[in-house]
Amino acid sequence: MLFVLSQSFYEFWTAAAGNTPLEWVAVVTGFACVWLAARESLWNFPVAIFSCALYIVVYFRQALYSDSLLQIMFIGLSVYGWYEWLYGGRSKTELPVSRTRRWEWLLCALFIPAFTFGFGYYLDNYTQDTVPYWDSFTTAGSLGAQFLMMRKRLENWWLWIIVDIVYVPILWHKQLYPTSVLYAVYLGLAAYGFWEWRRALHTAESSSLVSA
Repeated sequence: MLFVLSQSFYEFWTAAAGNTPLEWVAVVTGFACVWLAARESLWNFPVAIFSCALYIVVYFRQALYSDSLLQIMFIGLSVYGWYEWLYGGRSKTELPVSRTRRWEWLLCALFIPAFTFGFGYYLDNYTQDTVPYWDSFTTAGSLGAQFLMMRKRLENWWLWIIVDIVYVPILWHKQLYPTSVLYAVYLGLAAYGFWEWRRALHTAESSSLVSA
């Protein structure tokens, strides 16, 4: 039993070490951008843009076409989110953490399943994607989560947790071992981000009550 576990561990590290340096740099910068986002740091956006640019290539090489396309969308959303965090508050001040509005939940509830089945059908019939609908779901869920994040809605972390849970086995299946482990770490970071943002929200709400 011990021999089998040792052999499996050795095979994992051998495969992981064989992954491209590009993926390793993307992993490190990907971790950094999520950590910075959890800390409400504006630096998460430039780091995210750099990491996404690397993952466009990484995912495309592994036939994860939906996720490769997602990175391009993330770059655009990161640019917008950067501006929104800086000037999206009242009188173009820094945007505070807030709760998700009903219309935003409704938009996500309509968009995520529609994109999952629509784009999943395309991937299933016209590409070599081996997990088309799961690939499409993680893309849709990530876009929904990023949409809420760039508006600094607390509940964006809930969506990230769901997406990260699905990503881990998909990326492992695609032999993107470092990235799969990264998404497992993202689960912890998402929980930490939710805790940090909720504390910031409660502090802001308490300050507002005192001022009133």
